[in-house]
This record gives sequence, structure tokens and C-alpha cells, in this order.
Amino acid sequence: MQFLNDLVNQINALVWGPPILVLILGTGMFLMIMLKFMPWRTIPRGFRLMWQGRKNEPGADGEISPFQALMTCLAATVGTGNIAGVATAIFLGGPGALFWMWCTALVGMATKYCEVVLAVHYREKDDRGEHVGGPMYAIKNGLGKKWLWLGGAFAIFGGLAGFGIGNMVQVNSMAHAMETTFGVPMWITGVVSMIIVGMVILGGIKRIGKVAASLVPFMCVAYIIAALVVLAVNYQSIPGAFALIFQSAFNPVAATGGFAGAAVIAAIRFGVARGIFSNEAGLGTAGIAQAAGTSNSPVRSGLIGMLGTFIDTIIICSMTGLAIICSGVWTSGESGAALSAAAFESAMPGFGGAILTVALVVFAFTTILGWSYFGEKCWEYLVGTKVIWPFRVIWVLAVPFGAIAQLDFAWLVADTLNGLMAIPNLISLLLLSPVVVKLTNAYFAERKAQEAMAGVSR
Repeated sequence: MQFLNDLVNQINALVWGPPILVLILGTGMFLMIMLKFMPWRTIPRGFRLMWQGRKNEPGADGEISPFQALMTCLAATVGTGNIAGVATAIFLGGPGALFWMWCTALVGMATKYCEVVLAVHYREKDDRGEHVGGPMYAIKNGLGKKWLWLGGAFAIFGGLAGFGIGNMVQVNSMAHAMETTFGVPMWITGVVSMIIVGMVILGGIKRIGKVAASLVPFMCVAYIIAALVVLAVNYQSIPGAFALIFQSAFNPVAATGGFAGAAVIAAIRFGVARGIFSNEAGLGTAGIAQAAGTSNSPVRSGLIGMLGTFIDTIIICSMTGLAIICSGVWTSGESGAALSAAAFESAMPGFGGAILTVALVVFAFTTILGWSYFGEKCWEYLVGTKVIWPFRVIWVLAVPFGAIAQLDFAWLVADTLNGLMAIPNLISLLLLSPVVVKLTNAYFAERKAQEAMAGVSR
């Protein structure tokens, strides 16, 4: 067993090591340049389309609205990474890690835009008449038969990783937080979570989309308000926090308090790795949910889908990171969720930690919902629609097991598989990038012509 553990540790270090992280960042920057920085220029348009996307487009195909598709993506990405992941990055890499998380998100917007465009462009209908898409279908329908093995590899990595990253690890975090803060036995959290998860995912993507559209906006806004309270209490430290973030991104951080110190390479490594873990730009998951959205245009879906990275990292992760740095607890020696809880507790004594625990539980719960759909579509690609109901049942039954199990090795394996998902996805993005550019240019040329006609008619 020790040999196996060491082997997986070595593979994990390789998967999440500098070469892969450089590949993910490099691909994002390449795509951003190919798109002439369009994702940055169209953020306001994306938010307008997201708001309009609460209703289905007339005559568009799909199972859920574009807004529900985005909320399903956010349900999966806004999770423990936004609370524990950010704190871990700062603990290991110093405040500069937050800067590199921002860089990952800014180039990741192009990556996620391309993932969604290709997923919607190459989506197909299964034998139940529902739309399915994602990197595996983009590879299958965009690159042809000789690349089928690559799509299969993505589906295997995603189908297995989901049980760890998107299920057992999440409920385990929920159970530990509930026991530590409120004294709730871990098995009770597991059983209750199993019942609620089952009630949602057994209804399929339409029910997941409705729950996500109701819960995700509320939880994001509530968390941001709570974080703003922490920043308001420590408002005098905000300018210094930003200075420390930028300084630490390019200079080593000396040991201070309970902080062990960190080199610049640590800030880059942990900032990029935790950023990718949080927003999943480059992993290909966003396209799986967006492919189910009602849409007449892959580009329109992409403009909405790329906002997931912006909201997840630029907004929510920033709130966590700034709260930790401004409150000064980053030198306390705490790590993970405990570090984030210390920041909230310092600003709101007596109940700040409880607020963070509730946020962690809700974030983790929605991640289980979103990832259930990702995993389901991966297995459907491999086996067919006959696997859907057995998968859903197994997924629900895995929840209470995850709450009470020791998951160190399972987490390691799942984290490794999660990183391996990036390789097939990035290859397909690079090979199919001309298709994305062609579709993008055609979309904006059509919009420009329509605006010109509207101007003439006036």
C-alpha cells in the first residue's frame, strides 16, 4: 500500500507540476491572443447575456436555460476551493499566490470560452433526445475517429475523478466543518446530505438546473456580503494588503509569525494550481453543462460560460484571500478552511466562524450537484444512456460513505485524475482553436451588420 501511495504521489506531483501548469497558462494565453483579447473586452456583454439568459431563446434547442447552465457550472466550481483552496494557497505560497490565481483566471476566461463554444458547436443528442457535449464530443465530432481514444481518456479521468473531487471529498469537508463548529456527528451530515442530493440529482439536469439557479446566486451574494464585512472591519489594511500581494508575487516572503516563508516559485505554483482547482478553466467541465443549455449560438453560450471563471476567482476567491490577508491571520500558522474561519471570526467574534461553516457546507453541497452531472455525462459517453440511473444511485450512495471515511488516498487519486483531465482537453482546444476563431468572427460580424441595419432603419 505504501508503494502505491508513493507512486500516486509521484504522479500527482508530475500532473500538478510546473510543466502542466505552464501548459494550462500557455494555452490560455495563446487562445486569448488568437481571440485578440475579446473575452476581456466583452465582460459587460457577457453579463447582459447572462441576465437575458434567464429565459430560453426563441426556437433554441436545449434542456435548461443558459442562465441555469451557468449556475450549474458555478455550482460545481464554487466549492471548497474558494474557501479552503485559497487559504491553502496563501499558507503555502504567501499572499502573492492570490496574484497568480488572478492571472490564472484572466487567461482562463479564454480557455473556458473556447471550451463552451466547442462543446455547444459539436454537441449531439443522445437516444433520449437530450443534448450532450463537452471535450469528449468536441474531440469525437471535431477531430475525427483517429482521436477517439483522447475523448475516451477524458471521459475515464472525469468519470472517476468526480467520485472523489466532486462527491466524497466535498461531503467529508462538510461533515468535518459541521462537527467542529456545531457538534453534529459526521454520519448525520452524511445521511442528510445523501437524502437531499438524491432528491435533486434523480430528477436529472432540469432539476439540477432549477436548484442551482435558485441556490447559487443567493449563496454567492451572501458570501460576498459576509466577506465585505470582514474587509470593512479591516478597511485600513486594504491598501497594504494589495501592496503585499503584488510584492509577494515577485519577491520571496520571509517567515513571520506562524508563516514559514515562501519562495516566488511557491507563490506561482500554489496560486496557479489552486486557481485551476477552483475555477476548472482548462479541465473542460464547463462545456458539459453549457451543452445542455438552450442556445442558437455557440459563441453566445461561450460569452455566458466564460463568466464562471470571472465570478469564481476574480470575485469570490478574491474576497476570501483579501479577508485572510487584511485580517492578518495569514501569519497565524493555520491552513485550509481553519485559516478562512479565523479571518471571519476575527471580524465577527462569536459567529464569524459559524457563517464560514455554513458557506462551506452550501458551497460543497452545490459542488456535489454540479459534478454529478459532469460524471454522468462522462460515463454516458463511455457506456451509453443505460448507465445513467445506476450512476445516479451509486453517486447518491457514495455521499454518506464520503462523510465518515478517511479519504487521504482517495483525495490524492481523485486530485491526480482531475489534473489529467486537462491534457486531452488542452490538446483539443489547441487543435480546434481555428474553429473557435471562425465562429467568433462570424458571430460578431453578424452582430455588427444587425446593429448597422438597425441604425439605418432609425
